[in-house]
Amino acid sequence: MVFAKELMVSASSKVFPHNNSFHQKQGTFWVNPILVPLENRRFRRLRNRARFPVAAISENLVKTSLTVHAEKPVQFKVRAVVTVRNKIKEDFKETMLKHLDAISDRIGTRNVVLELISTEVDPKTKSPKKSNKAALKDWSKKSNVKTERINYTTELIMDSNFGVPGAIIVTNKHQREFYLESITIEGFVSGAIHFPCNSWVQGERIFFSNQTYLPGDTPAGLRVLREKELINLRGDGKGIRILSDRIYDFNTYNDLGNPDEGVELTRPTLGGSQNHPYPRRCRTGRAPTDTDMHTESRVEIPLPMYVPRDEQFDESKMNTFIIKRLKAVLHNLIPGLKASLSANNQDFNRFSDIDDLFSDGLPMQDEILKKFPLPQVLTKIQQCSQGLLKYDIPKIISKDKFAWLRDDEFARQAIAGVNPVNVEVLKVFPPVSKLDPEIYGYQKSALKEEHILGQLDGMTVQQAIVENKLFMLNYHDVYVPFLDGINALEGRKSYATRTIFFLTPLGTLKPIAIELCLGLSSKSKRVVTPPVDATTNWKWQLAKAHVCANDAGVHQLVNHWLRTHACIEPFILSAHRQLSAMHPIYKLLDPHMRYTLDINALARQKLINADGIIESCFTPGRYCMEISCAAYKNTWRFDMEGLPADLIRRGMAVPDPTQPNGVKLLIEDYPYAADGLLIWSAIENWVRTYVNHYYRHSSLICNDKELQAWYSEAINVGHADLRHERWWPTLNNSEDLVSILTTLIWTVSAQHAAINFGQYPYGGYVPNRPPLMRKLIPEESDEEEYANFIADPQKYFLNALPSLLQATKYMAIVDILSTHSPDEEYLGESRHSSIWSGDAQIIEAFYRFSSDIRRIEKEIQRRNSDPTLRNRCGAGVLPYELLAPTSQPGVTCRGIPNSVST
Repeated sequence: MVFAKELMVSASSKVFPHNNSFHQKQGTFWVNPILVPLENRRFRRLRNRARFPVAAISENLVKTSLTVHAEKPVQFKVRAVVTVRNKIKEDFKETMLKHLDAISDRIGTRNVVLELISTEVDPKTKSPKKSNKAALKDWSKKSNVKTERINYTTELIMDSNFGVPGAIIVTNKHQREFYLESITIEGFVSGAIHFPCNSWVQGERIFFSNQTYLPGDTPAGLRVLREKELINLRGDGKGIRILSDRIYDFNTYNDLGNPDEGVELTRPTLGGSQNHPYPRRCRTGRAPTDTDMHTESRVEIPLPMYVPRDEQFDESKMNTFIIKRLKAVLHNLIPGLKASLSANNQDFNRFSDIDDLFSDGLPMQDEILKKFPLPQVLTKIQQCSQGLLKYDIPKIISKDKFAWLRDDEFARQAIAGVNPVNVEVLKVFPPVSKLDPEIYGYQKSALKEEHILGQLDGMTVQQAIVENKLFMLNYHDVYVPFLDGINALEGRKSYATRTIFFLTPLGTLKPIAIELCLGLSSKSKRVVTPPVDATTNWKWQLAKAHVCANDAGVHQLVNHWLRTHACIEPFILSAHRQLSAMHPIYKLLDPHMRYTLDINALARQKLINADGIIESCFTPGRYCMEISCAAYKNTWRFDMEGLPADLIRRGMAVPDPTQPNGVKLLIEDYPYAADGLLIWSAIENWVRTYVNHYYRHSSLICNDKELQAWYSEAINVGHADLRHERWWPTLNNSEDLVSILTTLIWTVSAQHAAINFGQYPYGGYVPNRPPLMRKLIPEESDEEEYANFIADPQKYFLNALPSLLQATKYMAIVDILSTHSPDEEYLGESRHSSIWSGDAQIIEAFYRFSSDIRRIEKEIQRRNSDPTLRNRCGAGVLPYELLAPTSQPGVTCRGIPNSVST
């Protein structure tokens, strides 16, 4: 039998008395296809056409349908095209399993089987209508095909009263999992039906078509499957998760310490207590350590940490990480040997020592080689891997090698560097601490008017404040509670700092004073002002270095890790647990959740763990995550994470309804904010169009049980320690939803890009942005230290920076974090657009969004060429491209990926 599509027939119910599955969508009625007998190959169009398309029916079948086929549905075949993505590289075990699967598939003992599920319920069985099961025909024949994607086919037999397919069950009986990209069903009169899968398949899986349904609109045949899939994803909260699981659940950060290895590696559990509140992370269920029942045992690299199977990096992304990790190992090979064989070679003594990292890759001195057991081997390693040992030149010194020394560049990076989100307007002078005086005592600032009066172009301090000319980087309150502990650590010295800037008539900032506080026990405070001679110049450079180290710590621990990684994870976990793949909001968020759980798991393994890279390379050491925890408790607010709200909170903008974004910047040439507001508006417009399309009335939002469960769980479980805060936005109407979704998408895309992908371009040259400091500014009362400083201030300055080993370890990790992988998906792009292909209006809206993003990219390029914008254009000045949407792979200092993936 064959199935034809061209004939239009009357819609009389008398012709199809057996078929109750008429479907109405946007004014068009679709009738299920009818089988055409093989012997009747002649077709004709009826003159009296219906206004809706139906299946082709042979002339003979029309004549006999009233009597012969009125009660018995006929059958027809449809074709399924299954697209599977191949692995680039296979290990021996995978290769063997592939061949065994090919053999078993050929003889029919183990195969891949499909079964279509209708949107309709069978009136007799009260269960969804199902097609026959059909195995993929050509799996064994294509087992050796090496292309990136392979298409497999099969045919399924359908009844004419089957209705519209809404789901498909895929059963993988093979021993080896495979990555299923999509399934397309061809042969229905309404056109091809698409099932976007993008998932690993082991055992039995359910996939839904690209049609979007709010929970209340779910077709009867899909309701049970919709809930069943969510139940499977939630799990039962018990047991140890294995790598093949697809279960999303919550847990506290109780796996950062490793008490079994020593008391010095004990760390507090973050989350679940008043003293250490924190967002929740993905539960793994591992057994506790031997020495502490409340600490989860660790899994160390190269063993993988559990995240749900579909959240794991794909092969291209993982290969990029592995290559970068290998490069990091090679980068640290020589510094590690130097540090272990000679105590005198752990420091930079001249700036040329740092330059060697970007030229020859740290050659080994003869005295070091003599101590090595096999010096000829080490020499050979150096010769063979010279290119790999060499670091790429960071952008900060690519245009002007000495730009980092200038005060204007130091200030410019506060608004156009890798951490442009802490600068705030100064409203009160001297600044006032917000620390609880009952706990920390009265924290009076050492800043006085005489410190800055001569730097205000003739203004009084009060005039400058009124005219919004004074700005501040305030790292006082975040560091004071931890300073005594930090300064007691070996090789760590820190101040709590406040830096005051003046806005010049050119629209640039200049630093005019730096306050340095030594903490609660010392109570020592001092103010350093711009230099007047050689000695004060070096003290000024040391003070700026301490500010940069504090900035690097807050940037990494608060703005980067906490705000864009940790605080987003609960929303992702809840989305998978509470929003069906058919839900429109899940489809909207899906590209913005890619890889985040995996990169966060890797961070727990290697970055934020006890004695990990963050503790090793940043000034706070073992107190790093406690600083992050305190910031979550005291300063993080979801309602302030959107760009306009954050700018207003910091006083960098004022509400202005006449402006496109509703705010007016106090510093017009504030590159991060100016470009960011363009991106924010584009995201907001796209989200508003999307939300209003699916929620035409506020009651639909209030009655959407999946949507409400997602938001409620993200707050009450994922952010349980802050769930009672009154600042959480409500979710009662479309504007609430638009605001919440815009904030989330902004945070994981543009906000993360702005503070992540400049880490190596700005921090790769350690003097520009040292992650830690090992010396305080010398006091004349300390005669020996001060004498060393006076005798060789350059050496003293460099010895205050990270050691050679610390610097190269830090450079290696920020190189990895700043790298775009080849499979990156950028804002305004969608590699899986088929998830929306069931709705033409949404596709059109997304294309408009993509067009807006391209227009913004051109506007950013224009701004970077405008000589009047001195914070992004000028001799030796880096253009501001961190919010330029697109990028090539590698370290480019630009590009906005859809999700937090590094």
